[in-house]
Amino acid sequence: MTDRPSILYVTDLSYPARGRRYGDEDVHLSDRLREDFTVALCHPRDAVALMDGFDAVLVRNSGPVIHYQAEYRAFRAAALERGTLVHNPLTGRGDMAGKQYLLDLTAEGHPVIPTVADRAHLDRLPAADEYVVKPLLGADSVGLTYLRPGELDTADLTGGLIQPRIPFRHELSFYFVDRVFQYALYAPDPERRWELAVHRPTAEDLAFAQRFADWNTLA
Repeated sequence: MTDRPSILYVTDLSYPARGRRYGDEDVHLSDRLREDFTVALCHPRDAVALMDGFDAVLVRNSGPVIHYQAEYRAFRAAALERGTLVHNPLTGRGDMAGKQYLLDLTAEGHPVIPTVADRAHLDRLPAADEYVVKPLLGADSVGLTYLRPGELDTADLTGGLIQPRIPFRHELSFYFVDRVFQYALYAPDPERRWELAVHRPTAEDLAFAQRFADWNTLA
């Protein structure tokens, strides 16, 4: 066997996600990566102990680490200290660092769903029939609740983000590598977010998506 670069693929194979099976996706993706790399899968709790034996670490995404926040913080600290090659890089401002980016984008005036984290700032949100409260450190609708306007006054909003609830027609995802657009997918049925079809973006679509890719701090 040729000497190939090695990847430590960090994920929780048993992570429960609504409407999809992460474990099956991990098997498929790691098998595809194995065509070019030597690959080993490990749980988020084991990443710090194992990562020095690999050329790079691939973290699955924000979902499978949300239940292991202490271990993930320890991994981030150790990887930054040791100069470990991590993908996505730990300098990113997206989901891997929680949902702080929603607050930042709102504060900077970007065209996103208005988001606040403090009850005192509810007046910054547009009036809505219903509001969404989601954890700052969350993914895959874990801990998400819907509240009527009057319920916001008494709800426990600690550690949560508040947004007006938007009835989506569908959800679009634009995929970039090195800030260069690759392709776009969308979910025709918003209740089945992981059954995706190809979206043919317009020039306006691409300009809209590019501004967010450029906003991120990933090289």
